[in-house]
Amino acid sequence: MTPPQFIAFGEALTDFIRVDGDAWQSRPGGAGWNVARVVGRLGVGAAFAGAVSDDLLGRQLLEASAAAGLDTRFLQTLPYPPLLAMVPSSQPPSYFFVGDNSADLHFDPARLPPDGLDALRIAYFGSISLARPPLADRLLELAHELAARGVAIAFDPNMRSAMSEAGYRRRFEALAGLASYIKVSDEDLQLLFPARDQDRALEALRRLAPRAAILYTRGADGMSLLGSGGALEQAALPATVVDTIGCGDASIGGLIASLLKYPARTMAEHLRFAAATAACTAGHAGAYAPDEAMVNAKLTQPSAA
Repeated sequence: MTPPQFIAFGEALTDFIRVDGDAWQSRPGGAGWNVARVVGRLGVGAAFAGAVSDDLLGRQLLEASAAAGLDTRFLQTLPYPPLLAMVPSSQPPSYFFVGDNSADLHFDPARLPPDGLDALRIAYFGSISLARPPLADRLLELAHELAARGVAIAFDPNMRSAMSEAGYRRRFEALAGLASYIKVSDEDLQLLFPARDQDRALEALRRLAPRAAILYTRGADGMSLLGSGGALEQAALPATVVDTIGCGDASIGGLIASLLKYPARTMAEHLRFAAATAACTAGHAGAYAPDEAMVNAKLTQPSAA
């Protein structure tokens, strides 16, 4: 099997989403896993590297990974409980997590396939995996190693109020300094830099990540791509919104897939592809991963504003 060009490292989990009164619906999820699935569905060789439980929920994640075309050699199945994300509200999404000593914490980078990193061009890190020791420091060490090998690091803090673990800020700043690409939402900025307005928060992030292209997402207000050459703006593309779960993951996944598959595109074209991927996801329940035909159809539609 050809080694993947893209690997997302972090958590794969099961979302339990409240849908009607006391009814809950389960779906495979997790930020890193969602991003890997988006990149894979868009036709780029991709993998998710993490650990899942050896039970029904873990098997569902494994089956969904294979269905998305991911290289499942990187997914470790271990005899520990599953990590769960409880989602009592899906629009806007609100979460809390259940996962004491869950399988994700026992991911072992030493067990990666021997040739698995040979073709790797972009590696993703982010979300709650960076606030869950001992996994968090293991991932930070791996990010340093990959960056030293010339692999571009993509980082999405995907900040949650639950991410208050003592070492998180140190890891956040370290990953920002390593990153070639950062995705951050307006909600992330409020949690990361609560005493600063949007512009000052972005300036603070730029100081931490001077080399990174920053994908700044604002939901229905569109997104920006901020880099050393200035800022590109992209209005939201039209969507009949079912919920916004996974839209941020879709935007960074779409950007990465476009960068890897179509390197001759302009950055403005990469940004519009990211917006189209997010709009496709918003039209489906849960963290939906569209294929390239769906995204290309969305690209033909005018921006919402």
